[in-house]
Amino acid sequence: MNNRIAGACFTDFQADHQLLADRAWKPRQPVHPSGLIKYVHAQEYHAFNPDVIQTIQRAVRTGDHKAYQCYANLVHQRSITTLRDLLQLREVKSIPLSEVEPLSAILQRFDTAAMSLGALSPEAHEDLAVAMNLLGGRSNSGKGGEDPARYGSNRCSKIKQVASGRFGVTTHYLVNAEVIQIKIAQGAKPGEGGQLPGTKVNEIIASLRYSVPGVTLISPPPYHDIYSIEDLAQLIFDLKQVNPSALVSVKLVSRPGVSTIAAGVAKAYADLITISGYDGGTAASPLISIRPAGSPWELGLAECHQTLRGNGLRSKVKLQKTGLDAIKAAPLGAESFSFGTLLMVALGYKYLRICHLNNCATGVATQNQQLREDHFSGTVDMVKHLFTFIAQETHEWMAKLGASNLDHLAGRTDLLQTDSGITAKQQKLNLKPLLSQAGIATNVLHICQVERNVPYDKATLNQHMLDVMSSFITAGHGGDFSFDINNCDGSIGARVSGAIVKQHGSLGMFGTPLIANFKGVAGVSFGAWNAGGVLFASGRAGERFAVRNEGAYAVFEGAGDHCCKYMTGGVVAILGETGYNFGAGMTGGFAYVLDMNRTFVDKFNRELVDIHLIRGEQMEEYRSYLRTMMQEFAMVKGSHWRFELSDHFDDYISKFWLVKPKSTDLQ
Repeated sequence: MNNRIAGACFTDFQADHQLLADRAWKPRQPVHPSGLIKYVHAQEYHAFNPDVIQTIQRAVRTGDHKAYQCYANLVHQRSITTLRDLLQLREVKSIPLSEVEPLSAILQRFDTAAMSLGALSPEAHEDLAVAMNLLGGRSNSGKGGEDPARYGSNRCSKIKQVASGRFGVTTHYLVNAEVIQIKIAQGAKPGEGGQLPGTKVNEIIASLRYSVPGVTLISPPPYHDIYSIEDLAQLIFDLKQVNPSALVSVKLVSRPGVSTIAAGVAKAYADLITISGYDGGTAASPLISIRPAGSPWELGLAECHQTLRGNGLRSKVKLQKTGLDAIKAAPLGAESFSFGTLLMVALGYKYLRICHLNNCATGVATQNQQLREDHFSGTVDMVKHLFTFIAQETHEWMAKLGASNLDHLAGRTDLLQTDSGITAKQQKLNLKPLLSQAGIATNVLHICQVERNVPYDKATLNQHMLDVMSSFITAGHGGDFSFDINNCDGSIGARVSGAIVKQHGSLGMFGTPLIANFKGVAGVSFGAWNAGGVLFASGRAGERFAVRNEGAYAVFEGAGDHCCKYMTGGVVAILGETGYNFGAGMTGGFAYVLDMNRTFVDKFNRELVDIHLIRGEQMEEYRSYLRTMMQEFAMVKGSHWRFELSDHFDDYISKFWLVKPKSTDLQ
């Protein structure tokens, strides 16, 4: 791993181990726990120690600014704990507070970090959303969906996260977002994807995530097949089709080389990049996923800012960091700021590091109804008090630094100077790379200059479809349309589906559908984010058909490799040959496969799914359901199977396999 700032050497490691050995073999003295993960009195210093937690909670409960100043003093005067503690602000010519932009403008740059409903209790999750909407900032839903009852109200999160193409990621979810955030990585557990222990997946969480209660939910990176910037660009394009008014954010973790990824993200037409550090993590994070993971956000932020400027991309994308201390993050390149763990603490969280067990003692990070009713005491005002205090402190520092606008601080590394530190390791650190201009000309911009990035692909067919169908959508009337299509036409259906759902809701036109007949070969993401009520096709699907399907009802005449991968709900029927690895990671829903040549037994993934012939009394319900599907499918024009399967169903039933997750009992 690359090391940009030097630091400890082998003699330091030797000294640490020698000290540990001396303590271990000291007679009549017990070996004390180190306090690395959980706070232990008189052991390793923790940023969120009892004094800090109690002081900030007193401040937000009472709204007392003096109490907040006590908290700020505890943070600013602590021993060296993070890299930013070694960065001090220089004294410069100050300006009057009256010349600094108002608090409302500063608050608009504040977001909550991605903390899902599941990691947090419903009460805590909604308090954050309401507070941010009242303050003019944005709350982040985190992965895991959001109750549609919150849409259109002040309980709605403006940032909707796409962890992968599942777990509540629906068209309805996406069109109710101002920002859609793609989580490629996160600070607490980079590379692992998101994780929610099964003990926290109750009926409510399972319904929002289209899963079943008690099942541990692990979301791999988005689409699970983003192996290149081109793949990411396609996802960004998909999202901008379903909700053209939303900004698209990409969340990256601070690791060596993150700037190379960030440059690609900017070229893929993202509008924002969020740099997450190694610390933090909600109550969904296992202990082993926290301390050893990632690196400080200061390193990743500075590296990304320098690389984006060096490649002429900084003016095209906004940079955001997660974590505290906005006034030090701005000179390193940040334009906006998100806060996570501190908000949980403000709502009453005690930071005991046991809440992944679903027994959070304060009701903040649990789905246990009794704990929430008995112990949750958080309020919207507590969150408002906290953000107002942070904005006031930022406001005062801006005046001291002579900046009337936060943009005037972006990239101003000349406002920071390094502290030599106390310990031998700290004194060996070289923080000059963080404060370097990297040889880039001073006239290269430090902030974003555009509202949004418009993809190169103008989505001609998508726009044409919307133009033709818009009057039908407005009136809520059905219609029948025909279009030619080729494999350069991507994300077909997303623009129209977004418009339908925005106006009528997910199933608002279920009874009066818009029927689109396509002739040709479809491009990538055909049918992405369809509104409810779609998806028969007379034709063969490509690879990864119905990946992460959460509830769609779909019939195709063949499919490529990895069909139904990570499927959590819905029903899929494949009336022809499939590729290999069918049903890998499938945990919900079921599928029918017409196996005329009896080759499917070698093609399905045996790890998580079983296959069954649809025979016997216990299979009658499945046979009846399939018969109904084939009768409906008979209406599809141009299908080879149009009437054959419906009229001669009994002749073909023995050639169908039922595919279901091993965890699902036959009913």
